[in-house]
Parts: sequence; C-alpha cells; structure tokens
Amino acid sequence: MTDPIADMLTRIRNAVQSRHTRVDVPASKMKLEIARILESEGYIGSFKLIDNPTTPESPQKVVRIALKYGPRGERVISGLERVSRPGRRVYFGRESVPTVLGGLGTAILTTSQGVMTGRQASQAGVGGEVLCNVW
Repeated sequence: MTDPIADMLTRIRNAVQSRHTRVDVPASKMKLEIARILESEGYIGSFKLIDNPTTPESPQKVVRIALKYGPRGERVISGLERVSRPGRRVYFGRESVPTVLGGLGTAILTTSQGVMTGRQASQAGVGGEVLCNVW
C-alpha cells in the first residue's frame, strides 16, 4: 500500500456512508494521532488500539474507531479529503495555515511540534504539511 493515511480516510468515509457503528484500521503512530484529533474535535465517538482479532499471532495491531452520528442518524462526518499525498506534498507556512469551510471544518497538519489541527498550528505559530481536511 502506497498511502496508508488515504486508506484510513477511505475506510472511515465508506463506513460513515454505510452507517456502520465502527471501523477497523491497521495501526500506526500517525493514524493514532489522526484518530486522537478526530475524537477531540468531536468527529468520532472514540478509538482504541487492539490486537488484531482475526489472527492473534499476527504482530499487526488495529485501531478500532467508533463512529458518531446525530440524534436522528445524521452523519457527523460529511466529508473527508486527503490533501497532501505521496506524489504531491502540500506545505503551508505559519502565516497561511488553511481554514476548511470558513472555519466549520478542520485541517489536520503534521508540524515540527507533532500532529495538530490548523487552529492549533496557527495559535502555536507553526506551519507544516496538511494531511487532510474534515468537515
């Protein structure tokens, strides 16, 4: 797989579209940080790192993400898009950190101070690579 973050976002997007309650994603440190931000921003219910349930002897761990829906079943995540990808990296300086939908969405960036939202990066005065946008 050439882009594991895009795979994670696609799995979440497909699960939300199909109204699943949870989705399993192969684990990595970057995916855990993205899930942490999605939880803190209120886009997902929760996440946890578990051993692979299908093959207990496998070393690959899984991030289990509990998806979140509104009181009438409406989607909390209406859009997910990968911005920076392996073939085209997208960077922004500290002055030009992008906003998503005029501030209604969230940009997730990887910076020299770790993975954070666009608002946190602006407040910290750092720029970085824009991983994805969520709204």
